Amino acid sequence: MQLSSIPKLKHIDANNFFLLAGPCAIEGEEMALRIAEKVVAITDKLSIPYVFKGSFKKANRSRIDSFTGIGDEKALKILRKVSETFDVPTVTDIHEVSDADKAAAYVDVLQIPAFLVRQTDLVVAAAKTGKVVNLKKGQFMSPESMQHAVKKVKDSGNELAWITDRGTMFGYQDMIVDFRGIPTMRQFAPVVLDVTHSLQQPNQSSGVTGGRPEMIETISRAGIATGVDGLFMETHFDPANAKSDGANMLDLALLEGLLTRLVAIRKTINSL
Repeated sequence: MQLSSIPKLKHIDANNFFLLAGPCAIEGEEMALRIAEKVVAITDKLSIPYVFKGSFKKANRSRIDSFTGIGDEKALKILRKVSETFDVPTVTDIHEVSDADKAAAYVDVLQIPAFLVRQTDLVVAAAKTGKVVNLKKGQFMSPESMQHAVKKVKDSGNELAWITDRGTMFGYQDMIVDFRGIPTMRQFAPVVLDVTHSLQQPNQSSGVTGGRPEMIETISRAGIATGVDGLFMETHFDPANAKSDGANMLDLALLEGLLTRLVAIRKTINSL
């Protein structure tokens, strides 16, 4: 399932789902280390393979005055410090071809944002780094169409591709997860369910994306029951004051209870 190719990834023999989790954006060193420490402790306790997630920059903002980052090099060095401090792999998203090699020097998984997953040059650049490439399904794309994004990675000489479902546009200001797409996409690559972005309410008139975090557990449970290989979720100790995507993030204080229940569901699924 390709997990053995990721350095520092633990618990890969636990027959559990794997987890990509962390803040939306790297806001500073202290906050990143604080979140990572908590999630590492929980995932070690529950034997969940864990990859720390944090965007080193946010290029797809609604407004020009939205937070985009603390500086590329500074944020990437924080991601490296998280990895070294807690002995865990890391993932970040890239937006330009030049980001691929730059980010690959610091992280273990490169993520292609949903709006950019059809950008051939970007996908190929990520693939040629040799890192795992996590392809976010476009909100405007069918599950079947993701086979072509996966093929771009593999045709570039890299067999390490994942697909992440982050919901499909349902009108102008809502997202929906079509769980029929999970088994379809698993024919092409391991599939991750992005729980928190699937609950976004984009295109608000304020220019700030809304969300429905109270539905995180519902979507997570359905994903595990449907057979996803991994879960993606953004979490923060103070979502209301997070600099990006706070409206749909999971409060860090709720993470252990949620994951404990999801592990129990996974064990039941495995026993059937």
